[in-house]
Amino acid sequence: MALTFLALISFALNSLLCRAALGSDRIDAANFTLIRLASGAVVLLLIARTSSRLAPGPRRGSTWNVALSAVALFFYALPFSLAYQRISAGTGAFVVFCCVQATMIGADLIAGGRLLWREGVGLCLALLGLVYLTRPGFESPDPRSVLLMAGAGFFWGLYSLRGRNSGPALQATARNFAASVPLALVVRASGMVSPQVTVSGLILAAVSGGITSGLGYVAWYAALPSLSPTRAAIVQLSVPPLASFLGVLFLQEQLTTRLLVAAPLILGGIAIAVVKPRVSAGPTVRSAAVVRDPESG
Repeated sequence: MALTFLALISFALNSLLCRAALGSDRIDAANFTLIRLASGAVVLLLIARTSSRLAPGPRRGSTWNVALSAVALFFYALPFSLAYQRISAGTGAFVVFCCVQATMIGADLIAGGRLLWREGVGLCLALLGLVYLTRPGFESPDPRSVLLMAGAGFFWGLYSLRGRNSGPALQATARNFAASVPLALVVRASGMVSPQVTVSGLILAAVSGGITSGLGYVAWYAALPSLSPTRAAIVQLSVPPLASFLGVLFLQEQLTTRLLVAAPLILGGIAIAVVKPRVSAGPTVRSAAVVRDPESG
């Protein structure tokens, strides 16, 4: 139970740390992404080697798989950072969480899965909540940031789906983080984002990568054997509310009416759609993916 709680707090803190660093211009998005991925890679590789789980060499065909996973991971991490320049921690967490689940459900349908009535109702409720949260008008979040965060959720969904066949979770995650660092270096060197770095920004990025991502994953993988797939799916629903609460507590963010109305729709809809295992034959993509890659921010 303690490991599960530690992992969920870590994933919620990722949104908080990113918002704290980027929302106050302590660091630019390119440098934050680079430091986050690099520090996460270092921690995960060290732990994987220490635990003797890191394979001595990539298996046949795995280089291409690692490259594709690294691309998906990078295109989650960079938009995630860019979005948090202008969107609150809680709103960002709900947007990315909803889009992750929608992506995995959509992939299941494309792969030939059947949408049960319960799943259809749940998905519609979650999307309705997302539309309400991001619609134009009073208290509307920045639309560009919403689109960026939705893109981050889409690519995190793809990354999660790829994790199904990537081998041992800790080993695969360590390789993927390491392989994504060159992409972050390219963006950093290209000058696409104006550089801005402070010591506090570097520290926040390193903590986000090395501790709340790296150690958070280790805690989650250690907790998974004691969790049923249903319970693992349920406890992950706590991550966006945790991010919202921490944003209010530490960043003085406001709990808007939009968020208070949209949160039950999004969380309730996703709970209806994913907490019970599929009973029909065919691919079971999302249940495995949800358990393997729980981060929502």
